[in-house]
Amino acid sequence: MQLVGETAVYGLEVGPETRCEHYRGERDVVAFRFACCERYYPCFRCHAAVADHDAVGWPEARFDEPSVLCGACGTTLTAPTYLDSDSWCPVCKAPFNPGCKDHLERYLER
Repeated sequence: MQLVGETAVYGLEVGPETRCEHYRGERDVVAFRFACCERYYPCFRCHAAVADHDAVGWPEARFDEPSVLCGACGTTLTAPTYLDSDSWCPVCKAPFNPGCKDHLERYLER
């Protein structure tokens, strides 16, 4: 477990900006909150590796609650804010990996 700001992030080899064993690129600075355990993970592979249950993405009915963490500044974002961000943190302007959106069905109910 790694603290990013005040938020605990779980996974394999999680660094201070949420990079993990699976995604270590410069723009890999987000973590997603999973509804099944209310924990943040850098990626679905980290959840599969360390959780003892199947992953359940963040439900659309709870999109008004924080569910995405910017690893660069520690700000938590709601799903709509993240989806509207154009792959940039709206607070600190850190670039997010646009490839994360290719896996959104694993993180956010759509």
